Amino acid sequence: MNYEILYGNNFNSSEIEDRISCLKRAFFEGENKEAEFLFSSSGRAEILGNHTDHNNGLVMVASITCDILSAVNKSEENVVKIYSNEYSPVIVNLNDLGVNKSEFGTSNSLVRGIAKAFLERGYKIGGFTAYTTSNIFKGAGVSSSAAFEVLVCEIFNSLYNNGSMNEIERAQISQYAENVYFNKPCGLLDQCGISIGSLVKLDFGCGKCPTYEKVNFIKGYSIVITNTGGDHANLTEHYALIRKDMEAIANYFGKKVLRDVDYNDFVKKLPSLKNHFNGRAIMRAMHFYKENERVITAFNSLKNGDVKAFLNAVNESGASSMRMLQNCYVPGDDMQPVALAIETSRLIIKNGAVRVHGGGFAGSILAIVKDDEVDEYANTLKNMFGDSSVFKASIREVGTTIIK
Repeated sequence: MNYEILYGNNFNSSEIEDRISCLKRAFFEGENKEAEFLFSSSGRAEILGNHTDHNNGLVMVASITCDILSAVNKSEENVVKIYSNEYSPVIVNLNDLGVNKSEFGTSNSLVRGIAKAFLERGYKIGGFTAYTTSNIFKGAGVSSSAAFEVLVCEIFNSLYNNGSMNEIERAQISQYAENVYFNKPCGLLDQCGISIGSLVKLDFGCGKCPTYEKVNFIKGYSIVITNTGGDHANLTEHYALIRKDMEAIANYFGKKVLRDVDYNDFVKKLPSLKNHFNGRAIMRAMHFYKENERVITAFNSLKNGDVKAFLNAVNESGASSMRMLQNCYVPGDDMQPVALAIETSRLIIKNGAVRVHGGGFAGSILAIVKDDEVDEYANTLKNMFGDSSVFKASIREVGTTIIK
């Protein structure tokens, strides 16, 4: 088994083998038979493109070297059964695929929604039993829920459709299940990053069917994600206001999203916009346009081997999120853990980059750190935010996949 494409260059083979052995043992003890298939679905890191996808922008996203592993067998029953040592069993009868409001917010709803979308698109479904184990870092925006969704998609795809479904379609089905059956209005960024794998530039210009290009990450650098703490429960309004502000500016030009508004027209109308909107909304629109430019710059820099230009783009993204997008702390919050972690990182990192990771306000930051500096950096952040709050990762070469 080629672990390198799943876990990068510095993986611990004995640790991986132990995870797999424990998983297979759990399956055998629960089912009294050996598991026939093994699947892996990773977490993801947003490298660039903070809050642009919902206005059809550009992003850079990567699958990273943490995952949900799943041991699976087909079932003669038309039932999906998923067991985990961390969560209650997921049991879904595939003869009943209607939306169930009482299931909103549960894993059962995701399985049901994915199965329904498979049938609507002309694919086959069938029962299976799965046991899972996960080392995806929690609470840091690396998308364990999307990893689960795409995992279920790939199990149906591999077991009943000969792997014929492409990466974007897996992501779209996962998003559909989360939007309609789970009742969460998520975008498509997380699912795409996990489904496609590697480091990619995603272009949401055509809305629901993004295009993508892969590119190699810089050598000699690691990704470090730090969960700075904070409760997301009361932040929904703040997340929603970012999209609302951007789309309000777009609506002024008779468009639904900013991607459809010409940048030069936007700049010409700044005096008029000042008379109709608050400064925050206008600056968030400015962030959108410049962030798209940074994604292009960063992507081309990686293709050309220009490490400095790439890191500059990531740092500029972080600065723009702080100043223009204004999603690095909640207004009125004097604790400001995200901002504190970013500014601390700027003091420590000599040749790297740092920015808010994901939605912002509370939660996590992402740093790109040279390998010979990464231990010192990680230890400092651990001392501030706790040992379990800092996660070091590499780019993973493949998306969600069957590995046996």
